[in-house]
Amino acid sequence: MTRKLRIYLDTSVFSAFYDERNPERQSLTQQFWNSLNQYEVLCSQLVLDELGRVGDPIRRERLIRLAQGCQVLTVGEAEQELARAYVAAGVVPARYIADALHIAVAVLGGANILVSWNFQHLVRRSTRLLVNYINAQRGLPSLEILAPPEVG
Repeated sequence: MTRKLRIYLDTSVFSAFYDERNPERQSLTQQFWNSLNQYEVLCSQLVLDELGRVGDPIRRERLIRLAQGCQVLTVGEAEQELARAYVAAGVVPARYIADALHIAVAVLGGANILVSWNFQHLVRRSTRLLVNYINAQRGLPSLEILAPPEVG
């Protein structure tokens, strides 16, 4: 029996599911969502916290409902420390520590792939290379960082 790939969804993937401002991205996200049964799907308390800050209560409830099928990973001191290491290495700017925290939670939570629509800080070749360099230095596993259409 083969083990399912473990994929971590950051907040942008949930948000895109209902985002009608970008119909193409919304459609691609919904298509991706239909394939989630092939994976062990992870998110984190950080994702739930970010979704909980969505202003529109109806939208907020719909987004949180999407996360109900996910295994929720906790954010502890080890994840915080790894996120700080990513920031110190220039993976993401310090003011975007939450992005580094998503990466750290995915890595320490045993995800094979982090799925995101964040092309500014996460879904970039340089981010993947630097994250995996730092991970290798620390004896941690590598992590793929992909946009939803790239998974599969």
